[in-house]
Amino acid sequence: MARVPRHRRLVLPLLCLLFQGATALLFAIFVRYNHETDAALWHWGNHSNADNEFYFRYPMKGFQDVHVMVFVGFGFLMVFLQRYGFSSVAFTFLVATFTLQWATLLQGFLHSFHGGHIHVGVESLINADFCAGAVLISFGAVLGKTGPAQLLLMALLEAVLFSVNEFILLSVLGVRDAGGSMTIHTFGAYFGLFLSRVLYRSQLEKSKARQSSVYHSDLFAMIGLPVRQLSPRRPWQPFLPMGSFLRTIFLWVFWPSFNSAPTALGDGQHRTVVNTYYSLTASTLSTFALSALVSGDGRLDMVHIQNAALAGGVVVGTSSEMMLTPFGALAAGFLAGTVSTLGYKFFTPVLESRFKLQDTCGVHNLHGMPGLLGAILGVVVAALATHDAYGDGLKSVFPLIAKGQRSATSQAVYQLFGMFVTLALAAVGGSLGGLLVKLPFLDSPPDSQCFEDQVYWEVPEEPEAETQRPLRTEDTTQA
Repeated sequence: MARVPRHRRLVLPLLCLLFQGATALLFAIFVRYNHETDAALWHWGNHSNADNEFYFRYPMKGFQDVHVMVFVGFGFLMVFLQRYGFSSVAFTFLVATFTLQWATLLQGFLHSFHGGHIHVGVESLINADFCAGAVLISFGAVLGKTGPAQLLLMALLEAVLFSVNEFILLSVLGVRDAGGSMTIHTFGAYFGLFLSRVLYRSQLEKSKARQSSVYHSDLFAMIGLPVRQLSPRRPWQPFLPMGSFLRTIFLWVFWPSFNSAPTALGDGQHRTVVNTYYSLTASTLSTFALSALVSGDGRLDMVHIQNAALAGGVVVGTSSEMMLTPFGALAAGFLAGTVSTLGYKFFTPVLESRFKLQDTCGVHNLHGMPGLLGAILGVVVAALATHDAYGDGLKSVFPLIAKGQRSATSQAVYQLFGMFVTLALAAVGGSLGGLLVKLPFLDSPPDSQCFEDQVYWEVPEEPEAETQRPLRTEDTTQA
């Protein structure tokens, strides 16, 4: 493979150092601990240590679970490509870590800027993780077709627009979106799709052979553990089938924490977990059912199972803290799994052939359409909100309705308007982002080398077949 010119090899390290230096300087000037994190301020208030928000937001249904989902769940969601495992995981690591710092500054200026400083605590970490989640969703749409320098610039722009969109919806319009159906999933998916449209490659068939998965890479995508891809000549490793569903189940199990992390402590957080829990179960069943129905011979498709089964977590994001009811959660999850599975089967080919959208990870099916459904579901449930249904809890779920400043109908209208604002900002931002990352000095991989680790990595070679020890009977017994 031809060597990359020296000036292009310097782009990534220079960007990393520049971005880190700039954010570090801004942190030094503006960022301080909030009153629950600062030793002097907390103890001056004479609080009990058990009252600190850390004990509610970090271990249970909070930062810890969200953080693991972003770095492990989203990272290993993208390792299905047979020769792009290093890049999928490591570029996720790179982009997410930069986004966490940049989002802390952006969201801090918008939400927690007091006395000339940004005051951070565990809630700041959760919100930064949400921003990183949206950026990684967009990454899925352009996976394999962009280099690390391009992804850093994408994150730089997207985090700005994500924070602006979130501020408009939550603070200006008073929209309720606890689990981020709009602010995270819809925004991230359509930002990535419009970015992909601008980056459309008409000659991508030169890399077509590497766009599909193989048996062991699909298993690796489901595992979520750092094991290297296996040679087809060594298929006897016993742990692979056992761990094949672990990655999807990992995200599936933690999704209630993701949706409930920003909600008010108490019944709102409790209700969010319950609604998400039941929605995920229903989306899983509908995914298995539809996957078998739409195939020609009744066989299941691993792509459907490892993605569409999670759509139930997306679809209840907006309404998860509302009085959706367990039955409503089941119905929403079943619909989301159905729509997502049908999208993978029928809509993805149409997006590429007619709309020139090359969606590598199918983010439109897992995040885009379920996110829109979730936004619409939030409109419906908000319109049905009454004092009788919520009681005193109306103050925490719909504070403007409780204060008499809005009716349930007007809250529903604001919810709908928030969805359109999100789509508009995602479309404009993704298009601008596409123009930005197309700059020629950013070292985009050529068409013939997309979805290939060797463009950016030192990749160890597999041992030659003749040097491999054949499997003996005693090896099988020990395994």
